[in-house]
Parts: sequence; C-alpha cells; structure tokens
Amino acid sequence: MTHRADPDREPELPLPAPPVEEGAALVPVRMVNEFVYCPRLAWLMWVDGAWADSADTEEGRQVHKRIDAGGGHLPETPPSEDDTEDIHARSVALTSQALGITGVIDLVDGSGDRVSPVDTKRGKRPHVAGGAYDPERVQVCLQGLLLEEHGYRCDEGFLYYRASRERVRVPFDDALRQAALHAVHGLRLAAAQSRPPPPLIDSPKCPRCALVGICLPDEVSHALGAMPAPRPLAAARPDALPLVVQAGHGKLGKSGEQLVVSIDDAPPVKARLPEVSQVVLFGNVSVTAPALHELMRREIPVSWHSHGGWFLGHTVGLGHRTVAAREAQYRCAFDAGWSLRLARGLVAAKARNARTLLRRNRRDTHPPEAVAEPLRLLKRMTAEAEKAPDAATLLGIEGAAAAAYFGAFPLMLKADGPVAFDFRARNRRPPADPVNALLSFAYALLVRTWHVALSGVGLDPYRGFYHTVRHGRPALALDMMEPDRPLIADSAVLTVINNGEVSPGDFVHAAGGCAMAPAARKALIAAFERRLEQELTHPVFGYQVSYRRLIEVQARLLCRHVQGEIDPFPWVTPR
Repeated sequence: MTHRADPDREPELPLPAPPVEEGAALVPVRMVNEFVYCPRLAWLMWVDGAWADSADTEEGRQVHKRIDAGGGHLPETPPSEDDTEDIHARSVALTSQALGITGVIDLVDGSGDRVSPVDTKRGKRPHVAGGAYDPERVQVCLQGLLLEEHGYRCDEGFLYYRASRERVRVPFDDALRQAALHAVHGLRLAAAQSRPPPPLIDSPKCPRCALVGICLPDEVSHALGAMPAPRPLAAARPDALPLVVQAGHGKLGKSGEQLVVSIDDAPPVKARLPEVSQVVLFGNVSVTAPALHELMRREIPVSWHSHGGWFLGHTVGLGHRTVAAREAQYRCAFDAGWSLRLARGLVAAKARNARTLLRRNRRDTHPPEAVAEPLRLLKRMTAEAEKAPDAATLLGIEGAAAAAYFGAFPLMLKADGPVAFDFRARNRRPPADPVNALLSFAYALLVRTWHVALSGVGLDPYRGFYHTVRHGRPALALDMMEPDRPLIADSAVLTVINNGEVSPGDFVHAAGGCAMAPAARKALIAAFERRLEQELTHPVFGYQVSYRRLIEVQARLLCRHVQGEIDPFPWVTPR
C-alpha cells in the first residue's frame, strides 16, 4: 500500500525538479530504484546517509561479488553500425551530466553499436505485468539511457534473476522512458527538502525493509494521526551486546573475527565481532591498533571510562555522515520556546516515572501511608512541570520532585538489609555512602548509553535543550536520560541491593567519600545490562520492546521531532 489519498485535500501540482547546478552530485541510478519503491527510503539512504544491513542486503552483496569485480570496459568510441564486434563488459560505470545521473551497469551485452544493459537481482522472477516490478524496470531503463548518452543504440534491457536463473526482457518504450526521467526529477526534488517524505502507511513493504528500524514508518504515522496503532516493531531484535572490560591492566586485541581480552596470566576471553554492539572500557585498558581499526571499520563504538566510572568519551569510525539532523537540532536549541516545550515534557516524564518506580517497589515492611505523601507530591510536580512558564521555574519543580523521590527512596530498600545500605539523601562528588556510589555509577552508564545512541543517529550529544551547555558536558545525553533514570538506572541499583548482589565489603570508604570495589562495579554493570534487555509494553505504541531498543527508537524519534516531522515528542512513561 502507498499513501492514502485525502478526499478533502486539494490536489497538488507537480513541481519541476531543481536545476542541476555545475558540480552538483549526480543522482545514482540505484537510488532512483529505491525512490520508485519508497520515496522515504531513498531520501534516508541518499540524503541522510542511513544504512542498516539485513539478511537480504547481505545476500545481495554476495550475489554481486563476482559482478562488481569488473573485468570489462566499453570501447572508448562507440562502434559504427556496420561493426559486428561482440561487447561483453561487466561492472561498467557511466555518468551523464545532461541527465544528471550516474550508475554502474552489471553487464553490457551486444554487438557493434547496439547493446543492452543486464541488471542482476538476487531473487526469483516475479509473475507480474511487465515481467518485473516498476523500480527494477525504471533502473534498467536509466542504464539504457546512460548507454545512449554515450553513443550506443539501446532499445531494451534485461533483468537477470539469480535465484530462478531467468532473464526478463524490458523494452524501453516511450512510457517507461518518461517514467524513468520523472522518477529522477522526483528524487532530486525530494532531496532538496529538509525533511524526508512521509512514510508509507500500513505497507507490506515496511517489515522486510532493512531501514525499518531507522525509518520507523508506523511510529511516525501514528504520531501524525494517520495510523491508529503501530504494528510490532518490525526490525529484528539485535543479537549483538556490549563487551565490557573493567580489568585495570587488561588488553584488548583482535584475532581473525574475534576480539581477545587478555588480563595478566589469566586465560584470554574471546568475543565474536558480529556479536559485539559496542566496547566499554573502564580504567587503564589498552587496545591494539588492529582491534581499534576493525571496530571503527564496523562502526562499533568504543566508550572510555575512568576507573571510577566517569564517562570520558567514545571512539567511532566515520559515524553519521549527514548534518541535517544536527542543523535542525541547533535551530531548535536556539529557540527558547521550543526548548522549554521539550524540557517540560522531559521533567514531567521524569517525575511520572519516579512515581511509578516508587509505587511499584515500596517494600511491604513499610505501611502504605508512608509513601502516600511522596506520591502525591510527585503527581503534583508532574502537572506543574507541564505548565512551567520558564526554565527557572522548571528547575525548581524538578528539584522539588527529586527531593520528594529521594526522600522516599529508603522505602524501596530492604528494611532488614545491612546498615551500610542506609540512605539519607542524594549526594555526589564524592558519594558519601554505598547507595549514592551505586546511583552515580549507574547514571554514568546511562549517560554513556544515551551518548552513543544520539551520536549514532546523527545528533550532537553536547548541545541540549534543558541542561546548561558547558565545555565537555553532554547536555543532550543528560536531557534524554532524565526520564530513564528511575526506569533503568535506579531500578538496577535496587536490584543489586535488594537481591544481595553487593555487600558492604564491596565498597571502600576514604576521605569522606565512598567508592565501589571491582566486585560491586561488576555486579552493577551486569544488572544494568540485564535491565536494558528487559522488555516493556510501549505506552504510546503498544508493542513489546526492550529498554535497549527503546533508547535507539527514542533517539531516532528525536531526530524526527527536531526536523519538524512529528509533534509532540512521545515520552515513555510506563504505568
């Protein structure tokens, strides 16, 4: 299915494509194929530089390995009509300034000045009118037009389907030629826009699309009111997980397709690269150049933390290659009204989630009336945050909500637990007690998680909308983590304390502060990662999603929000 027509909407007049300026990028023929299939997909791939591998893309890559190796070239000047020399050239790259397109033709087959392009497809021949789907027919037609621009006669092309080993003839009639040129103009016009075309609505194309987890068609359509409820998140659940190394003298190297962690004389620990989503290093861990190069090549980020857990930064390859999202982010950040609206939502969501955690986790040893007043205050602060007239007032509301929440935090701790886990008040730098030490470390883990997610979708983690911008401070990561503090970080801390995964002997007290020993850090990291893997029912979209996947979805929706595609932002506040 495609976009649904609105009977009350005035018909749109077709706009001419922007003129091709000298030095402007030529339109790849392959992207025109994607545009005919789905205009939004083509925009995300070509303009936004988005890409995600899937089983289908990997299969297609394997099919084209031999074809893309090249090995053939067209004659420098086209043969004459009387020439009968056979032409059989693979992987031929051609461009046309007149048409404004460029492409690589899998195979050029023919004799003399009459040739045909042959485009290879991985699947089976479809049994449809015209012998093939329109995107493929348009693509091979444009390849034929490229050949004609270089002096050849080209009346037809072929699509070779590898799975069924069949060739389908595609005649280049006037209708197909006009459709192909119209598609080129349409893609150029779409690429000139600052935001992507609207998503397809309830389309069967979406679930198998490699970019469905980036495009989020159902979520965006739901936010726009065009779809009552999204389908379950179609993107496959990622199997890759973070590799965390916290040994002070550890060494991370590479051996073939594996990462190898060596710690003194202990047997090395190995992890397969395809199963690693990111590498997290604590303390003085060294990384070999081959390992770092491979991680950057695969776009696997490396996060660096101090021994005490302070997030120092992260290393990534080329990263996101477009600036469109960051440009929109900066425009919104300098708009005080826009920033205040987003800040209201995040503070209200934080207070609401704190109330939810407190309501769910009150220990039975405490009477219900002990938590009644904090719950009432948090509910009031939520309502006040949504109507705050300015940022200063909002800061006061957030502070009052935090005081009520942390004042009731001991109600969620085991009453028969050791005295060392008594909690009086929230403090930091340095934490005064084990609970504060655990909370600070968990918040550092959450900042790192959001920092990597925001960088991965093309946003600047250092330019926020609520937290004050300071040198080296990831203000946007701090903004976005606020609603997740109770749901992820605080929940992980409660887990390790109440389940007895940490003990008083896992902490070191010195100079008025409290620090975690390696055993406590290891337990909290494990609990934090387990929490990220837990699933919840999305309160807005209704499907099951893990907290780890949820953070990525929220980061991508923030891109859509700053670019003006959806409004308001869908904060996650489970009941």
